[in-house]
Amino acid sequence: MAGKGLGTEFKEFVLRGNVIDLAVAVVIGAAFGAVVTALVKDLLTPLIAIPGKANFQNLAFHVRKSAFAYGDFINAVISFLSIALAVFLFVVKPVNMLIARRHQEPTPEPAVATRPCPECLSEIPKEARRCKFCTAEVPPVLVEPAPAE
Repeated sequence: MAGKGLGTEFKEFVLRGNVIDLAVAVVIGAAFGAVVTALVKDLLTPLIAIPGKANFQNLAFHVRKSAFAYGDFINAVISFLSIALAVFLFVVKPVNMLIARRHQEPTPEPAVATRPCPECLSEIPKEARRCKFCTAEVPPVLVEPAPAE
């Protein structure tokens, strides 16, 4: 790629579909994360509150002037589990169902259009009455009707 300039190559890289898709996914993921964090902080945490503590964010213990904010950690775990559950229910399960449905559909067996000649064993059309190789007369094959579904 000696003929292309750095700007042209960069423009081609940025405008590839997968780069744009990834950028959109990151932005949507960040927005979704903010929504789930607010859901956990404002709705779920008060529902599962430790008696006397309605907000896990303020839970902490101190060791030698260092604060260990385990309440923030609890909120982060609840957020992670909520996001994981949402992704599982709204992305993974539907995709798995589509894949399973695709694999369940049986592929029809291709109809055999030829048969061997009883004299020379060459492959001839099923409906043939004479072999095109040895010219022997061949009894016709009854074509079975397709089963009704």
